[in-house]
Amino acid sequence: MSTAAPDRPITVEEDPAAVGFDPARLARVDTHFRRYVDDGRLAGWQAVVARRGKVVHASEYGLRDEEAGLPVEPDTRWRIYSMTKPITSVGALILFERGELELTDPISRWLPAFAEPRVYVKGSATAPLTMPSPEPVRVWHLLTHTAGLTYGFHHAHPVDELYRARGFEWGVPEGMDLAACVDAWAGMPLVHTPGTEWNYSHATDVLGRLIEVVSGRSLDEFLRTEILDPLGMTTTGFASDDPSRTAALYALAPGRRRVRNDAMGDPFLRPPTWLSGGGGMVSTASDYHRFTQMLARGGELDGVRILGSRTVAYMGRNHLPGGLDLEQVGRPLFAEMPFHGVGFGLGVSVVTDPAAYRTLVSPGEMAWGGAASTAFWVDPAEEVTAVFMTQLLPSSAHPIRSQMRSLVYQALVD
Repeated sequence: MSTAAPDRPITVEEDPAAVGFDPARLARVDTHFRRYVDDGRLAGWQAVVARRGKVVHASEYGLRDEEAGLPVEPDTRWRIYSMTKPITSVGALILFERGELELTDPISRWLPAFAEPRVYVKGSATAPLTMPSPEPVRVWHLLTHTAGLTYGFHHAHPVDELYRARGFEWGVPEGMDLAACVDAWAGMPLVHTPGTEWNYSHATDVLGRLIEVVSGRSLDEFLRTEILDPLGMTTTGFASDDPSRTAALYALAPGRRRVRNDAMGDPFLRPPTWLSGGGGMVSTASDYHRFTQMLARGGELDGVRILGSRTVAYMGRNHLPGGLDLEQVGRPLFAEMPFHGVGFGLGVSVVTDPAAYRTLVSPGEMAWGGAASTAFWVDPAEEVTAVFMTQLLPSSAHPIRSQMRSLVYQALVD
């Protein structure tokens, strides 16, 4: 069991050799990713690897703020974007365990704007033909991204264009709160009939609003009292608790130049006008490591139980229609990496076939990442967890996630 103290930098807790790692081979993680900084692909990064609940590797390299010359430090704050989604999903499952909602419940029970959803059939964004949805949007559709919602930044479907036209691309119209955003999304067509396909979307943001209505608490308060505080995740929230220790955000510009992007980075330094359960949080490697340990231990950490073990196991099953993978029922995700052999559970991806995935992983691995190239995974079979933090948009810029997996698993020799 991890004993990393809340709000303290993470440190190595166990000799890697004692839990099956070759230390020299594990050191390749640092050797490899240092080159990313030295040749300018990244400003800086942080990596944490654990096995059987003990941290065996914790390192950082480079600068959290290149322009100011500030180094990455063990307690650097990072925008985790979509790594917020598993936290919000756990929040919904807490309500599920308490009997306050069912996975099969239509969300219109609490969010009446979704009472009569319509589905896109054909046509342009300016003149779409739609039909009444034969299926309501249900709670499990939100958890699995099969609701038919979308993101404006996809640029892959006429409905995506509709979202952009309404001001929903990488942000929301100025002054809108979460409730107003949800009502706006409910008024636009669904990309597909709920439950039939996978489309990455604002579904987890809608789930966050559902949590608010069902619990009677704001999303930030609910997540803080039910998950973050109990786990000792004291630096995680919807705005950085310490802007001076927060990494700058960078993005790829034309010609694959890396440039600073304060326009997208600065909103995370102050309280937001809307609470994005799908991508609005800032965290530290130490905090997120604790979240991974809770999942790895079946919902419990340091004597605090967040979820039941069976719920976590159910979360980590493939819930896609027909048991298919993301390549078969979903649209490509930013060309980030192939998703053959990867399904989707309740808020996390789930590896179903490592050979098809062409990645050195185990069946049943739960994982996800963020738009700024952050990533995590929990491997119940090998009892391995990993967290990688950096700040580069988009996450498809470099094959960081597949390389991190290869570097970790090639070091396992037991």
